[in-house]
Amino acid sequence: MSALTFYAHPKCSTCQKARDWLQRHGLAVIEKDIRTTPPSLAELRVMLQGQGGELRRLGNSSGIEYRALGLSAKLATMPEADFLRQLAGNGMLVKRPFLLGAGVALVGFREPAWAAALLKP
Repeated sequence: MSALTFYAHPKCSTCQKARDWLQRHGLAVIEKDIRTTPPSLAELRVMLQGQGGELRRLGNSSGIEYRALGLSAKLATMPEADFLRQLAGNGMLVKRPFLLGAGVALVGFREPAWAAALLKP
């Protein structure tokens, strides 16, 4: 498998669970701090395709900054490009963990989904 890029927040317990799971399964990743190095617009577009075009799946709707900006309410009328630019400009607005690689586009950690995508026989 080609390189996997793993965006995570150092203090995120879900990110830690995902990191531990990746390590237990011997999956090497390039890890990036989502705060200081948010996913690029190109990466967000790839993730959006991997999530069936559902913008809401990319946003950290439980995050303080996301809620403070009222993005949940704005999402229905906000142009896709504007939403993606906001996410690319502030990694704390992005749902995490965020994992990209060849044929892999996973956001949030759900072990069965990650196993199905990453542990192919």
